Amino acid sequence: MIIRRPPDIASSEITPEHVYFNRRQFIAAAAGAAGLAAAPPGAGALARQEQQIPERFRTMRSEMNEQLNSYEDITTYNNFYEFGTDKGDPADNSGDFEPKPWTVNISGHVNRPGDYQLEDILRPVALEDRVYRLRCVEAWSMVIPWRGFPLYELINRVEPTGNAKFVEFRTVVRPEEMPGQRMRILQWPYVEGLRMDEAMHPLTLLVTGVYGMDLPNQNGAPLRLIVPWKYGFKGIKSIVSIRFVEEMPLNTWQQENSYEYGFYANVNPEVDHPRWSQARERRLPSLFQNRPTLMFNGYADQVASMYAGMDLVRWK
Repeated sequence: MIIRRPPDIASSEITPEHVYFNRRQFIAAAAGAAGLAAAPPGAGALARQEQQIPERFRTMRSEMNEQLNSYEDITTYNNFYEFGTDKGDPADNSGDFEPKPWTVNISGHVNRPGDYQLEDILRPVALEDRVYRLRCVEAWSMVIPWRGFPLYELINRVEPTGNAKFVEFRTVVRPEEMPGQRMRILQWPYVEGLRMDEAMHPLTLLVTGVYGMDLPNQNGAPLRLIVPWKYGFKGIKSIVSIRFVEEMPLNTWQQENSYEYGFYANVNPEVDHPRWSQARERRLPSLFQNRPTLMFNGYADQVASMYAGMDLVRWK
């Protein structure tokens, strides 16, 4: 994601991914050369979490026989501007965030609107582990074992009416716990949306965990969205509002910069970002864009029919 408004944060203050990784490597090398024995902040907690990963994940791979990214990759390299713009900021700055208790407001064109406690949302569902590729618009990707349930299960329970054509999602606003919200990075709250058929697709997940454990704060605790054929910014985090609407909602990045970001955000190697190619990607922790980007992030067989006849350049 790219910040549009230079008066708020200068582009020179935003760390590009290649600089971030080189910096991490430099720091690690310097620490080793100096013989530093002290572990970096949070290293102990990260190690303890990795030790708790259930054994079934040790040999798990994606449906394309891809190796999973490590728990460290997944939890220390994130886009979550509510905690800061650098990829390490969410892990560093989310310790004060309280994901429990949690309430989700469901409203709009539904027969059963209301404030739903997360426990009540989860009680009737069977959580499952699904390995999905995550492809970000910045041309990096991961392979992640999410834990969650299909969004359509919740949609069916709240009974949308015939007027519900889209689903709008909103992130919580807690500037006292989310330091990024104290800055004019974006217009808060963060907003995303899906067309109803996208929301009802069996690949679309409401996610509560990763590697069989609860979502860390930096990954969107306690409830986030994953739509694996779309760019990562569609995966809104820390959801507190789900609204069923008749008109296409204006999502955050479309609002911030409609020239560069659209509503659909389908992964498409043939449609470049205005400032860089989307034809290739780098699979973290690699530093090199040495992998071809797959149409719909590799899920074309399952989802392409939803966009038959659409101009995917116009409807980016």
